[in-house]
Amino acid sequence: MTALPIIETQAGDISAYIPTNVISITDGQIFLESELFNQGIRPAVNVGLSVSRVGGAAQTGPMKQVAGSLRVELAQYRELAAFSQFGSDLDEATRRVLSLGDRQTESLKQSQYSPLKVSRQVLEIFAVSEGFADNMSVTQVSSFCEGLSEYFENSAPELMAAMEGREKLTKEQLAAIREHISRYLEGALEQGA
Repeated sequence: MTALPIIETQAGDISAYIPTNVISITDGQIFLESELFNQGIRPAVNVGLSVSRVGGAAQTGPMKQVAGSLRVELAQYRELAAFSQFGSDLDEATRRVLSLGDRQTESLKQSQYSPLKVSRQVLEIFAVSEGFADNMSVTQVSSFCEGLSEYFENSAPELMAAMEGREKLTKEQLAAIREHISRYLEGALEQGA
């Protein structure tokens, strides 16, 4: 028997009696925030408050490999973004975290009724986390990810198959993915010139 308890919190307070008791008897929680939803971040999951007791055991090898630090990075980004609103003088490290977080958040947005294959998710998370989107505006990230996925499906189907698999990617496969991303970016620059 599977139960899916859904709890509405008052003003986002998860320290109340009922939510904490339900959380303690379930295998995890997904904490959705209306503020994130209103910002266009969908699914509107608060990664800092969401928990899974299953964890990485449910992920494929490639996904675990490229997204291992994503949850922590996004939680750090959201925390810094909240504090950075009050100060204009940010150090370089903080600006880098905010810039990467902006691009990671944009790459994770998903259109309604448009599930993505695991290989595409792995590719997009990898490309953005590795800094390939650093020199583009946040508004260009989704079209970059879409074009990159199409490029890989046509030019490197064997790498897409590897990213869809259960086994971790080898050093050679990771190097080949980086090389193909660089080629895609060079081609995109040439077409834009």
